Amino acid sequence: MKAHLATNGLEKSYRKGKNRVPVLQGVDLEVERGEFVAVVGASGSGKSTMLHVLGLLDAPDAGEVLLNGQRIDSLPDRKRDAHRNGTFGFVFQFYHLLPELTAIENVLMPLMIRHGVLSYLSKRGRFRAEAIELLERVGLGHRLQHTPNELSGGEIQRAAIARSLIGGPSLLLLDEPTGNLDATTGQGVLELLCDLNRERGLTMMMVTHDPQIAARADRIVRLADGRIEEWAPALA
Repeated sequence: MKAHLATNGLEKSYRKGKNRVPVLQGVDLEVERGEFVAVVGASGSGKSTMLHVLGLLDAPDAGEVLLNGQRIDSLPDRKRDAHRNGTFGFVFQFYHLLPELTAIENVLMPLMIRHGVLSYLSKRGRFRAEAIELLERVGLGHRLQHTPNELSGGEIQRAAIARSLIGGPSLLLLDEPTGNLDATTGQGVLELLCDLNRERGLTMMMVTHDPQIAARADRIVRLADGRIEEWAPALA
């Protein structure tokens, strides 16, 4: 059986003035369907870059990204856009909710983008019901009409998680999802993610600097200088 998500020889560099700075230097990785993988490593080791390349937010210089055995990083723009909007759900440290929109409007935004105005309006009732169900699932059923500046940090991140799920993704990519939260709030968000992993069978990859957070995953991948340095089972 093919891995749900995999990379072969992934390389990525950036330009800094006249210098080329290597970030990923030959990453080989396999993630099974329904697996929860934590990615740890020092600052600058390539964790977030790897996540962005896996989710097609950035392109590799060399190597390939495979979804169920099929290469996806070299697909035409429209097909890569479809994967970003449907196959992958993204949760970021800094949330990226639109400040002028309410919680429910932020959650609905990926569907507005996917379907276009006319198609979206024709399905608006069903989509709204789905968004309400997701916000209730993450504990925000009473905050539907609140904008981000009316929500706490933990509530904003929960809204971001609901937004990541609205398109029915099979993979969640999480970049420091608890990094801006206090310990108690971060644990609450982590419990929610673990529950979603079990309930929905979501494949999840999470970048984190916190070893206690990483220990809740099924497996830990450690990056050092753009390479996988070691594989370690989670401790919990």
